[in-house]
Amino acid sequence: MIKDLVEGTVLDSASFLIKDAIKIDRETGSYMNLVLQDSTGTIDAKKWKATDEDAKLLEPGKVIILSGRVNMYLDKMQLIIDRYFVTNEENPEEFCMISPIPFDELNEKFRNFVRSVKVNDLKMILNEVFKRYSMQFLAYPAAVKNHHEFYHGLLHHSVSMCEIADSIASHYKDVNRDLLISGCLLHDIGKLFELSGVVATKYTTEGNLLGHLTIGMSLIREIAKELDIKSDYPILLEHMILSHHGKLEYGACVLPETREALLLSMIDDMDAKMMILDKAYNGVKKGEYTERIFALDNRSFYKGNF
Repeated sequence: MIKDLVEGTVLDSASFLIKDAIKIDRETGSYMNLVLQDSTGTIDAKKWKATDEDAKLLEPGKVIILSGRVNMYLDKMQLIIDRYFVTNEENPEEFCMISPIPFDELNEKFRNFVRSVKVNDLKMILNEVFKRYSMQFLAYPAAVKNHHEFYHGLLHHSVSMCEIADSIASHYKDVNRDLLISGCLLHDIGKLFELSGVVATKYTTEGNLLGHLTIGMSLIREIAKELDIKSDYPILLEHMILSHHGKLEYGACVLPETREALLLSMIDDMDAKMMILDKAYNGVKKGEYTERIFALDNRSFYKGNF
């Protein structure tokens, strides 16, 4: 398992999923840069003296069995591949990282939050969206990397946000709780089209050209029109989706201009950053610092000795 690897580990007939791969050609020689994955994490890997045949074989989404060794480079572990062969694994999703919270628990919480929404127009939209897309929503990661990039990651992220939102709505009485919960459940629904799937996740053409904010907004608008909803709720949801990145420089299409939209953007940012920190702290001893985290202003974070 990747989580158990340490400097000096020698591997023989170890199986991994290729998450990413690229051939680098230089005057001194060619090599493959890879990211390998199993259910416990990822590790950077190198295949020196790479050929064009290696580039054809070592494709994202394939499972390989390899022999090699682990060393340190720039204070980070990497796996040097000595030999490998590509398998015909029929269930590569078994090599995907999984949510730290059991799926059954997440699924029950998700369905309870959907049922808890009482405003009829919002309930109609939620029911229609998840009637169409629940299978993908329950399985997809929330990102290619950085946060919740694992099997059931989108579900994990959305449920976590709902739990935070529920607490906030009970504290600030003027918050429309049903609207905020609906926003948490639907804010990333466009990722079902932005991302390619569970295994070796990458951005689709639609995702690259449009992005999940505009895709999600269009989906809600289409469904609300089909349901003939006349209230302001669809446009309020659309605004929340378009603004949930909080700032234009962070990818928001517009800035939050309602109480619920502002709260959604803060909850989304907080939950993503806490997951990034959880990943960084994993394997760090108490009283030590993490590596620099690019997504958090390239800072290192101290792990308290308590």
